[in-house]
Amino acid sequence: MKRHFLKSIAAAAVAVTSFALPTFAAAADITGAGATFPYPMYAKWAEVYKKETGVGLNYQSIGSSGGIKQIRAKTVTFGATDAPVKGEELDRDGMVQFPAIIGGTVPVINLEGFQPGELRVSGTVLADMFLGKITKWNDAKLVALNPGKNLPDQSITIVHRADGSGTTFNWTDYLSAVSKEWADKVGKGAAVKWPADSSVGGKGNEGVAANVNRVKGALGYVEYAYVKKNNMNYMQLQNKDGKYVKPDDTTFSAAAAGVDWNSAPGMGVSMVDAKGANSWPVTTASFILMYKSPEDKTASQEALKFFSWAFKNGKKLAIDLDYVPMPDAVTAQIQSKVWSQIK
Repeated sequence: MKRHFLKSIAAAAVAVTSFALPTFAAAADITGAGATFPYPMYAKWAEVYKKETGVGLNYQSIGSSGGIKQIRAKTVTFGATDAPVKGEELDRDGMVQFPAIIGGTVPVINLEGFQPGELRVSGTVLADMFLGKITKWNDAKLVALNPGKNLPDQSITIVHRADGSGTTFNWTDYLSAVSKEWADKVGKGAAVKWPADSSVGGKGNEGVAANVNRVKGALGYVEYAYVKKNNMNYMQLQNKDGKYVKPDDTTFSAAAAGVDWNSAPGMGVSMVDAKGANSWPVTTASFILMYKSPEDKTASQEALKFFSWAFKNGKKLAIDLDYVPMPDAVTAQIQSKVWSQIK
């Protein structure tokens, strides 16, 4: 019987509150909502942008599904999602979509006696852990990947998102790519039915991070900025070329190199399980949704000014948080071909 941790929801709520982006009262403030994956980056950009321009950003870190709902309800100037919206839906809604930042999602653990990145895992073994087929940390498959390591006879508790999540979409996209059993039994989506008997949900990357740090023996997944902020332990991950790599801006950049952003409608390209000896396997972009003919044209122009500033001046801030800024050639394309559609 699946164990349910009701306290985790409260813990997640506290985590979200403690990491909330300041709401500024200026009339020209920009409103946005959605993905928690890029939230640390947007928070830092907003802090500096406010100081330089006097214009604030009120961004609600509520998950990608929530962001899509809010922009469709026209309650915010832009929505943010890590699961790109399909081209036919963009056309139907009269919206444009563009990538704003690139980052990586990381398997995080709560296991005493090991340093961050000391333990290794392959994609297929990771999928078996999330499937609930591997239930102990000293399982023979994990021992074989970590020779010489004294793995404990400790139960694994899977920590996953409790809300509709682009991070979950990309995580399950990766698990589907490396495990046929996962693809057949669970599949990919912003919300899925988690099969492991021992599991607990958390709201947002914040909630997952809080629960992994709270539950002994836990295994979860969060964006790398949350790993750094919360001093979390993580595993090296074997990539498509068979190399074990650690998450950082270098391995994220390697996965993003050579991406053809025009190969999918709305620039909604998947980078999971990318080729390359140095590529991090779960590298993804986070996307912005805006209306072509917005009801509040002034607010939309303010939002574009913010992202224009971020693309030009926010690169070092992104790198400092181990995100990958969009290349200049891509941002030039976004400004000329995407933003030009917003009237």
